[in-house]
Formats: sequence, structure tokens, C-alpha cells
Amino acid sequence: MFTKNRLQTVGILMSVIGLIFLIAAGVAFVKVQDGYKAFDAFSAAENVTLSYNEDGQLIDRGTTEGADAIMTLLTEDWGFTPTKGDLDPNDPVVNTATEMMYQMATIGYHVLHGTQTVTLTEDKEYNGEVFPAGTYEFEVDGRYWTDFNRSHPLEGPAREQAWSGTVHGLFGQLGVGTLTHSTLQMGLGLAAAFGAIGGMAILTGLGLVWVSREEEEAAA
Repeated sequence: MFTKNRLQTVGILMSVIGLIFLIAAGVAFVKVQDGYKAFDAFSAAENVTLSYNEDGQLIDRGTTEGADAIMTLLTEDWGFTPTKGDLDPNDPVVNTATEMMYQMATIGYHVLHGTQTVTLTEDKEYNGEVFPAGTYEFEVDGRYWTDFNRSHPLEGPAREQAWSGTVHGLFGQLGVGTLTHSTLQMGLGLAAAFGAIGGMAILTGLGLVWVSREEEEAAA
């Protein structure tokens, strides 16, 4: 009898704990869905889209070669692993972590491989070299913000033009968007984990109650 009562008590306790986990899973799921709705609505309002060709391949400025170069920057230089399912030609709006990172890489690629026009209104001297007043075409040549010599008459202005406040702002927004989407995915996984734990706890609890009743019937 004592063993039976203990089994029933543990079973009921496990079931209650399982129910709590299921409630937590439900709350987490609802919150995550609210987050997804807000995130998708904001992305739709911005209406930033990726470009695909008729075969469903990513393109940049009309070519798949351009998109491949951007993807190489993203995966090899930045070490990001894309989720292929996030790149859907039927849903080109940028609203997933992979799409946002790709969009960031697109901006970065064109900045890194761009040319900036620098105009000097007067002669400039730097380290014994004179740069006459005039217009210069400066190749960024893969330089990030910190790779420029800001004291140089050409590099300094080119840095401000290439890595402008707009570029930094877009990087910041896309970075936050990537983190937000990844966090929502983690929240969905957490809700699923809570649900699985809750379900297992309830089944275990009910099983213990059932076993205790079997023992009671056998003793009778």
C-alpha cells in the first residue's frame, strides 16, 4: 500500500510538472508566432527583395556569376552557413536570416569591389608625395573601414564615400534582423522542447498511476 501511494504521488506530481511545461510551450509558441508576424509585416513594408532568374537561381545585376561571388564572400570570407530553404524564388522578400546575411554580403561586395571618385580642390602633400588638385578614381580593392589610411589625401575621402553612414546603417539593420530571425527560430525550438518534455512527463506520470493501480488490483 505504501509503495502504491508513493507511485501515485510521484505520478501525479510528474503529470502536474508536465502540464506546466505544456503551458509554457504554448505561451512560448504564441509569443514566437507574434514575433514572426511582426517581423514579416516589417519586412513586407520595407519590400527589399532578392533577384532570381527564370530558373530560380540567384542573380546580381543580371548574372548568376555576380550572385556566386557574393555567396563566396558570405560563406568563405565571412564563414556564414546559409540555409538553402530560406532562399525561395517564390518568396523573394528579405525576411530570413540567410536572406538578410546575403543582402548584407551584396552591399559589402559592391563596396569592397567599387571605385570612388575623389576630388581634390587644392594640392595635397603626404609623406613627401604631392597630389595635385583634380579628380582621381580610387579603387577600394577589398578594403574594409579599418584598412584605409585616413590621413592619406585619397584614401581618407574614399573611405568616407565607400563605407558611408548609409552602408553602416544598412549593415546594422540587417545584422539586427538576422539576430532577430535566429532568435525567433530558437524560440520555436524552445517551445518544441518544452512541449516534448511536458508530454513525456505527463505520459510518465500517468504510467506511474496506472502501475500503482495494477499493483492495487493484484493485491486485492
